[in-house]
Amino acid sequence: MKATDFGKVGVLYGGKAAERKVSLVSGAAVCEALKSKGIDAHLFDTGTQDVASLQQAQFDRVFIALHGRYGEDGCVQGLLEQMQVPYTGSGVMASAIAMDKIMTKRVWIAEGLPTPRYMELKADSDPIDVVEYLGLPLIVKPAHEGSTIGLTKVTSPDQLAAAYQKAAEMDSAVLAEEFIAGKELTCAVIDRNGEPEALPLIRIIAPDANYDYHNKYFSNETQYLCPCGLDIGIEEAIKEYVLRAYKALGCRGWGRVDVMLRESDSKPFLLELNASPGMTGHSLVPIAARQGGLSYEDLCVTLLEGATLDYIHHKKG
Repeated sequence: MKATDFGKVGVLYGGKAAERKVSLVSGAAVCEALKSKGIDAHLFDTGTQDVASLQQAQFDRVFIALHGRYGEDGCVQGLLEQMQVPYTGSGVMASAIAMDKIMTKRVWIAEGLPTPRYMELKADSDPIDVVEYLGLPLIVKPAHEGSTIGLTKVTSPDQLAAAYQKAAEMDSAVLAEEFIAGKELTCAVIDRNGEPEALPLIRIIAPDANYDYHNKYFSNETQYLCPCGLDIGIEEAIKEYVLRAYKALGCRGWGRVDVMLRESDSKPFLLELNASPGMTGHSLVPIAARQGGLSYEDLCVTLLEGATLDYIHHKKG
């Protein structure tokens, strides 16, 4: 597509979720990249500007650079469907499922895909039962947050109540998950010519093996290895799992699947799927795209080219 073919483009960023700060950086970078390609791109902060303003802007298509609730969970996607404004990324249902870690696991398990064992925690969950089923250490996290927000690594049963409380303050649904010791990996997927393509894997090596919010977005000590250094057979097998996971949730446009490769037997475990990944200077999809021969600017244009609506997508399918 030529730059003029895109029309007036809105880059939705900011929002009201816990990941607002990251989204502000992602959106600004995306908008600048699109402008550098001659595209008529405009920032729109859904956290400070209302729906009426979005309608008045009369965007021809939208790049969603929102992370977390109200932007990555199907809410904005549904609004854009009503307005009939094509948008990047997954549709309403796939976005909603991907945002819900419990529902994601249910789908993946039904599809026979490997994911760590889990339990949905309640305020009265028996710590002994949880530990007996999942072992120690284990992970407790909100079901609808990203960027490790509200996450706790639990190493003894008496820590479980505090971990639950921390997550429950951010979400009505909390899960406890089996801890997988091994290599931390991520695999980006982008759609090109209507087909999803798994980009080169990235291995993440964080300080003290703690890939928390700070080490994700602000630390210069976190290492991102791409090529990841794995045996080619293992990498290709993980890519196949990732593509199956992506398709199982009904995703389109792009996404990123986080994976743990267990140290003891090199078995991969799918953790979650990010339907609207970060696009900051520390973000992972741009790193993988560069390794695959796609610059940041070209990546943004490729994603924008894929902007669509659910009903159009279903007609084509």
